Amino acid sequence: MSAAEGPLVVGVDSSTQSTKVLVVDAATGQVVASGQAPHTVSSGVGRESDPRQWWDALCTALRQCGDAAHEAAAVSVAGQQHGLVTLDGHGEPVRPALLWNDVRSAPQARRLVEELGGPKTWAERTGSVPGASFTVTKWAWLAEHEPEAARSTAAVRLPHDYLTGLLTGLGTTDRGDASGTGWWASATEAYDEEILARVGLDPALLPRVVRPGEVAGTVRDSHELPFSKGTLVAPGTGDNAAAALGLGLRPGTPVLSLGTSGTVYAVARQRPADPSGTVAGFADARGDWLPLACTLNCTLAVDRVAALLGLDREAVEPGTGVTLLPYLDGERTPNLPGASGLLHGLRHDTTAGQLLQAAYDGAVHSLLRALDLVLDQDADRTAPLLLIGGGARGTAWQQTVRRLSGRPVQVPRAGELVALGAAAQAAGVLTGEDPAAVARRWRTADGPVLEAVERDEETLNRISGVLSDAAPLLERGTGSH
Repeated sequence: MSAAEGPLVVGVDSSTQSTKVLVVDAATGQVVASGQAPHTVSSGVGRESDPRQWWDALCTALRQCGDAAHEAAAVSVAGQQHGLVTLDGHGEPVRPALLWNDVRSAPQARRLVEELGGPKTWAERTGSVPGASFTVTKWAWLAEHEPEAARSTAAVRLPHDYLTGLLTGLGTTDRGDASGTGWWASATEAYDEEILARVGLDPALLPRVVRPGEVAGTVRDSHELPFSKGTLVAPGTGDNAAAALGLGLRPGTPVLSLGTSGTVYAVARQRPADPSGTVAGFADARGDWLPLACTLNCTLAVDRVAALLGLDREAVEPGTGVTLLPYLDGERTPNLPGASGLLHGLRHDTTAGQLLQAAYDGAVHSLLRALDLVLDQDADRTAPLLLIGGGARGTAWQQTVRRLSGRPVQVPRAGELVALGAAAQAAGVLTGEDPAAVARRWRTADGPVLEAVERDEETLNRISGVLSDAAPLLERGTGSH
């Protein structure tokens, strides 16, 4: 291990398919050790994972870091948002966790929105109009379809809460992740007891919301972990809020994250409330807000199309006239949870490479449609888009975003921004600094800027037209889950 200038901190990214750990020098941002281990997600109608796999993966990834993890002074866990973790009286999972991309609760989401005053009321109250991704709808689904599991539940947690709780022995969460549940009121920054009563969830089952910069606890004695006893544990947060910390985001800077899901977001000073439901009015991990729009079908959907065509994911060819809406897992933005993929405009001379480009275009179109709603009126519409996530390094993704946005695109060199954001949060509880300022000091957002090109209005209008014309067909599938 190279000599560190400052104390070491650990940042954890427990994502849908794996857990990654970085040990970082708090003074310089240098990554001195890292580890990674996979976990599995069920296939079929539901999307579920055994939370104990997340813990095993965390322990494995930490052991891969060697002595560096043992020397760390603080740790923070960032995790996939929205997942419903139900624990019994012994802290063991009652059943596998229902993940963010499990859309079986779409009927419960529609019913809850109607029963509590409609979309505008929900947006004003919680900051968001809940869809099938939100935790409150998953609990409603569980109570309806598996009442015995709901009755056996002694604690309800989000994925990052579950791992933080195993570290500290305490039940805590943070405002960033809590804001994605649907039962945390952004107007009052407290749990909404009327919503909880509506879905039959006792507030006593929920974790305490730790404030930004507050220490959530210390690492308890455990032979499984390489941490020293007494290592500080930061609040942790959801993955998007952690990535915002990892970039050191200032208000108004737009981010496109290309991962299993696609997201667009920006830090905002004003509390968002979009009654259309396109923009989720999340809190960030610092005390500001993180208006965000999310699509369910991003890199995974495009890679699936490439595999079906027998092509490398970069083997795109320019083409006009063919439109592919890659809604392979249903879709959240636009809100079509029961939809499937749709192909329009196929001709004799259409090539496989053009079909693949159409999949990229369809995925990026969904994200860019939401971007204007995410950014407030004060945002600079010509500033570079920060492109992050697994797809950000792909040339086809970069060129598609440039062509359809008409804006310059900046690709930060730093990888693992979720884990880096968690590490910056851990550094913040040690030093008292704003974690976003820590990340700016680490220069995490530095990277090449790709110049703007003329926006491809023809393609954007064509996709919008197909989406509008096909709406009855796409909505017909809704509820089929």
